[in-house]
Formats: sequence, C-alpha cells, structure tokens
Amino acid sequence: MTVTATDATRVDELRVLEAEAVHIIREVVAELQRPVLLFSAGKDSIVLLRLAEKAFRPSPLPFPVLHVDTGHNFDEVIEFRDRRLAEHGHKLIVGSVQETIDSGRVADPGEGASRNRQQTRTLLDALEAGGFDAAFGGARRDEERARAKERILSFRDEFGQWDPRAQRPEPWSLYNGRIRKGEQVRVFPLSNWTELDIWRYIELENLELPPIYFAHEREVLERDGILLAVSDYVQPRGDEKAAVEWVRYRTVGDLTITGAVRSRATEISGVIEEISAATVSERGETRADDRTSVAAMEDRKREGYF
Repeated sequence: MTVTATDATRVDELRVLEAEAVHIIREVVAELQRPVLLFSAGKDSIVLLRLAEKAFRPSPLPFPVLHVDTGHNFDEVIEFRDRRLAEHGHKLIVGSVQETIDSGRVADPGEGASRNRQQTRTLLDALEAGGFDAAFGGARRDEERARAKERILSFRDEFGQWDPRAQRPEPWSLYNGRIRKGEQVRVFPLSNWTELDIWRYIELENLELPPIYFAHEREVLERDGILLAVSDYVQPRGDEKAAVEWVRYRTVGDLTITGAVRSRATEISGVIEEISAATVSERGETRADDRTSVAAMEDRKREGYF
C-alpha cells in the first residue's frame, strides 16, 4: 500500500489530537481526586476509552467506567459494552434509569417514550454515590450548538448544573481543575475532534465498533423524517409502515429517538466516504430530541445532563 503525503499529514494531525487528549486525561487525574469515564459504547466513547488506556498503559485505568443505561438500548451495543470492558479488566458501573423511575426519583415518561430527560437524575445520583468529582465524556464541539459552548473542563455546581456564562477561560491550553467541595468537572478531551477525525482514528487504530455502525438490514419505520428501528419500544402508528432496509447508525443512544441512515457502507472506508460528503452533523440528522428544539441540549445540560 502506497502512503501519500496527504495520508501522512492526516496521520500527523490525528496524533496531535491524540497527544492533546492524553495530556488532558493525565492532567485531570493528577489534579482531581475521583474521576470516572462515561461510556455508552458509542464511537466517541470507544475512542475516548482507547485514549485513556494509552494515557496510563501498561498500568490499568486509575478510574472506573460508568454507563447510564436508559433500558432502551440496542442489543448489539450492550453486548459490545460488556465484552469490551471485560476483555480489558475495566470496572463497570451501571446507572439504571429504570431503577431511578422505580424508586420514584423521576416520572415514567410512558411506554415507548424517550428516557433521555430521565438520564440526568440517574447520572447525578451515580456521580454522587461514587463520590466522583470529574467525569470524562466523549462530547465534541462540532456535534451541535450547546456542545460548542463547552470548555474542555466544564464546571458544574454542587447540584451538577451548568452555567455557560460562568465557565473558566483556557488560554494556551492551561486547565484549572480546582473545585470546591461538592462541585464537579465534566471533561471533554475530544472537544477539538470532528466526526471525520473520530472515524479516521478508528481506522488508524483498527478499533472494533458495535456492528450497527456499519450497513446492515434492519426493520425500520419513518417517523418525522427519521428512520427508527422497530422494537418492543417502537411500533408503527397510524399510516406508518415498517420495512426492511439497508441502514447504519451515525450515533447510538435511546433507540426510541435514535435514527438510522440509509447506507451500503459495510466497511470503514465506505463510512468515511459518506461522512466526508455529509452536510449535517450526526445528532442533527439522526437524534429526534435534538431536532425538536435548538435549545433542547442546552436545557438538559443546565439541569445536569452531560
């Protein structure tokens, strides 16, 4: 295989992003007391986990991994989550939205409804129970408008809430991790990455992903312009018709609101080609909750959502 100057430049750019992320992870571990890494088994959190492993290898991760489980998951994603973490001996903590509902901490949104809003309480409870003062996440600034307002170290008050006007400056990539008792920091080492960077890094590192990220046949229905997987939680309504189509997913989440895109890209090279031509972010194209209101994500973040 011939390596072109363009390919070499792209690898160099990815290694610069990698070095920045590894530096951030190490700095937070050195300055904060009890970090945790949020892991959804989506592409961004898979890259983030690889970077954390690189930051401390050959030693084990100095923090556990936390998954906020809505209960409305793709089976392939949960299978991958459990296998990937077990193979590397990482400690997994699962925060269950269903348990939060059962305990009366949040209202049940109803059968087949999105539980994204309910995740916030589960996340905050899990952080408090673990005594975690820093949480790593795979959010990127190019995802949508509220994400773009984030600092790399995003400070939250004692209630876990976010005020975009009260964030600390980060000149020359200097990060101030000092917090008062009860406060938290959400840390975004992938802030400066793009979706295309993520896919190119996955290709470079030969990272395994859940199979739903590649084109496959799945029974779907179209609702409000989004292709939703038919499941126990999503069934045709009214004139909606289910059909088997070739699709893949650009992002994973609550399957009641996470849409697929029509695709025949069964390998990384094909996905990269499609992403290179895309004009809409993955959340804007395939997440129903982010399409209903431009303020949807910012509202959730103010309440304590990641």
